[in-house]
Amino acid sequence: MTKITTDENLIEKFLTRGVERIYPSVDALRQKLMSGERLRVYQGFDPTGPYLHVGHAIGIRALRILQELGHEVIFLVGDYTAKVGDPDKDTTRAILSDAIIKKNMAGWKKQAAQLIDFTGKNPVRFERNYTWLSKLKPEDVIRLLSQMTLQQTLARSLFKKRLDEDEEIYLQELLYPLMQGYDSVAMKVDIEIGGADQTFNMLVGRDLCKSYLEKEKFVRTHKMMDAPDGRTMSKTKGNGINLGDSAEDMYGKAMSYPDSAIASGLELLTDISMAVIKEIGNSLTRGENPMQYKKMMAFEIVKTIKGKAAAQKAQAYFANTVQKKETPSEITNYELRITNINIVDLLVEVKLAASKSEARRLIEQGGIKVDGEVVKDVNKIIEITKDGVLIQRGKRQFVKIFAKK
Repeated sequence: MTKITTDENLIEKFLTRGVERIYPSVDALRQKLMSGERLRVYQGFDPTGPYLHVGHAIGIRALRILQELGHEVIFLVGDYTAKVGDPDKDTTRAILSDAIIKKNMAGWKKQAAQLIDFTGKNPVRFERNYTWLSKLKPEDVIRLLSQMTLQQTLARSLFKKRLDEDEEIYLQELLYPLMQGYDSVAMKVDIEIGGADQTFNMLVGRDLCKSYLEKEKFVRTHKMMDAPDGRTMSKTKGNGINLGDSAEDMYGKAMSYPDSAIASGLELLTDISMAVIKEIGNSLTRGENPMQYKKMMAFEIVKTIKGKAAAQKAQAYFANTVQKKETPSEITNYELRITNINIVDLLVEVKLAASKSEARRLIEQGGIKVDGEVVKDVNKIIEITKDGVLIQRGKRQFVKIFAKK
């Protein structure tokens, strides 16, 4: 049996670092963690996009603490709840097909394994909620629906917003919080971790655990971190620092954050002490140049996910390709049999874009250069010559394409 440790420093870190709120209270959860009892904890992730991002890393790092303490940790893929669609504040989410869900989640375990351990003496369990949600019978769903009122559900802020703006709300969206909440019942968990945006859903699960299991489920919500573009980081939008990104891309994206994000980035995504972060905040308030601290943040984020050596390489790469405006010495070479190709198709072909829609967005935003010139025409035909064409995405990604001989 896995030995449980009650390391007060690790427990305090779990209870305070980046935490928004704990239900029912910090003291109650602290007492539970200090009891020596082995607890079951999880965080769920719906596969609405192919990449986990650093927003997810905030919770995964918290899971890692409990794994180190010896508790049973579950990384849950919401492959069934993804079919229902977590309600969005602006519009109804598309219902995803099995094929898209399977494709989206294909690389998740490898991405998450950079932060938690799926092997070893106390391996994290990798689960899918299709396992139990797909087996619910009509009478089970009726019982589930009887646990909440329509008034309770519509009181959720995102539903209120859509009602006020006369936006449609579909019935399956009302079912989502109950289905996510049922995950806690099916797994008989003691703790659920998630972003503050998931508070409503997690508290539904807390209520369901009391109703179905007559047990207390603790909820730990953590602070949120926006994407570099200032919007909420999203798998669907693909606008975050993705766990599947290269170290160089991670570093460059982190450097594109506004100065105001430095302190929160250090708190949520690194192991820099809070005392040091506080002093950095004071320095920024006094008007010190933020560049050194932003470099520290970028380096530490990459170090946390990819390791120190990768962070050092990424830092040097950024200094050479962005600050000194040099073309990197290591450029990916790619050969094509065709000599003329649409720019959108080309970006997908050489993997500078994950999809045609992403390629169009990059082009329209001025993020693509061909031989040093910005291309904003999504219909542009690129001529591939034997001497090669240099394609650049953003400031850090370069691919040289040659006509295949």
